Amino acid sequence: MKLTKTTKQFDSKTAAQKWVLIDANGENLGRLATRVTEILRGKNKPQFTPNNDCGDFVVVINAEKINLTGNKLEDKVYFHHSQYISGIKSITAGNLMKKKPEDIIYKAVKSMLPKSKLSNALITKLKVYKGENHPHQAQQPVKEEIK
Repeated sequence: MKLTKTTKQFDSKTAAQKWVLIDANGENLGRLATRVTEILRGKNKPQFTPNNDCGDFVVVINAEKINLTGNKLEDKVYFHHSQYISGIKSITAGNLMKKKPEDIIYKAVKSMLPKSKLSNALITKLKVYKGENHPHQAQQPVKEEIK
C-alpha cells in the first residue's frame, strides 16, 4: 500500500490577505522589525508556505517615535553607493531619524527578508508613516500589539 501526502500550497491568490496596523510608539527597532517581517511573510499563519507570498499588508505608524537602544543613534551607520568612483555615502541613524524616520524601519525589515525576488514583492506590502495619519483607512486595518 502506497501512502501519498496531499498538501495544499497557498499563494497570494488563494491565501486571505488582511491589513495589520502597528503603532511604533516606544517600540524597539529590532523587535518591531522582526514582528513586521513575520507578518509580511505569513509565518504567523498555519498555511505558511516559504516560497509563496501568503502574508498580510502591514501599516506602521509613528515611525519617528521608534526606540534605538544603546548608542545606536550615533554609532549605527547606513551606507549606499552612487555607482561612481568614490561615491560612497553614509548617514548615521540619528541623522536619518531626523530626515526620514520611515527609512530606518524600512531598511531593518528589508534586511530581514530573504534575499530573493520574493522579498521585492513582500516589501511592497509594507507601508510606513511618520505620524498617526495614514491613507489606508478604507482597508480597515486591524491593530496589533508587539509582544
